[in-house]
Amino acid sequence: MTAERPTTLLAEVTHRCPLHCPYCSNPLELVRAGQEISTDDWKRVFSEARELGVLQLGLSGGEPLVRKDLEELAAHAHRLGMYQTLVTSGLGLTRQRAERFKDAGLEHVQISIQDSDTVTAERIAGVSSVKQKQAAVAIVKELGFAFTVNVVLHRQNLDRIGEIIDLAAAWGADRLELANTQYYGWGLRNRSWLMPTREQVSRAKAIAEERMARYKGRMQMIFVLPDYYEQYPKACYGGWGRFYIVVGPSGLALPCHAATSIPTLSFPNVREHSLRWIWEESPAFRAFRGDGWMKEPCRSCPRKTVDFGGCRCQAFALTGDPANPDPVCTLTPLRRIVDEALGEASEEFEYRTLAGEPQRA
Repeated sequence: MTAERPTTLLAEVTHRCPLHCPYCSNPLELVRAGQEISTDDWKRVFSEARELGVLQLGLSGGEPLVRKDLEELAAHAHRLGMYQTLVTSGLGLTRQRAERFKDAGLEHVQISIQDSDTVTAERIAGVSSVKQKQAAVAIVKELGFAFTVNVVLHRQNLDRIGEIIDLAAAWGADRLELANTQYYGWGLRNRSWLMPTREQVSRAKAIAEERMARYKGRMQMIFVLPDYYEQYPKACYGGWGRFYIVVGPSGLALPCHAATSIPTLSFPNVREHSLRWIWEESPAFRAFRGDGWMKEPCRSCPRKTVDFGGCRCQAFALTGDPANPDPVCTLTPLRRIVDEALGEASEEFEYRTLAGEPQRA
């Protein structure tokens, strides 16, 4: 089938990060600094993405600020006419660097927080980080960037969702993303520590709706129920290979950030192929476009044009076959896998680390 024109590029410029969040969706095998693609490679990727029609660029990681060339990359993207979001922990965002980003044309900064409670936030992050985040927020507001707060929700922080929302509002956030944990990478490994209870989810939904009304017109809020508590799966990135491209630190091009978890697919590298060829011709991007790959009940389901069978990475993670229906869907007998997972509970977790480092907490 003919590919849609992509609208968004997520540039995961590094996997290096000062935080060790146990919910991280980065792969378990993290790319090291010596494997990262060069400044010139990234500039070429941005130019090729813009030629394909991409207008939105996320500069992400890991922690993208560990790349010393990030301002140069932002300036190049700005010259191409791309709207850019810096997706950061805030650690490393000094006033001097923020001013350079402003001069480079960066429009939007998204800062993640782990909790409204300092002790819990730093336990989740694995490092002392709250004061540095607060300082970064003050810089972002002072320099007039569009400002989003992102919070990954899970069992350890969901009971403080009201306080988290109020904190983002007090900081003057333009937008708040309450992003329930996606169980890929480190998040899947720590699922039994992260999985909220049904009662927590119900309370959180009510509190989020009340706060949405309270802050309407002042702060945009995004809150979506966790996948495992939904009746139907989400249309992951609007469908596999339809609008979204991820390029990882080593140059692998992916239809979504977790796609490397599917070992039956071989993903192309921007060092070896143009982004146009990758988007239009590569077997990996074409693998789950359309509906010819679908099994029943997805193939004959009217929802296949709504959710596109759900998440291929989640289907693989939970069933071992990426062509299976997403087990979140209540219309498939595979739903039992998700229902069984909802009862998991553990007091132990593993921090996100490079291979060989101490992990368990």
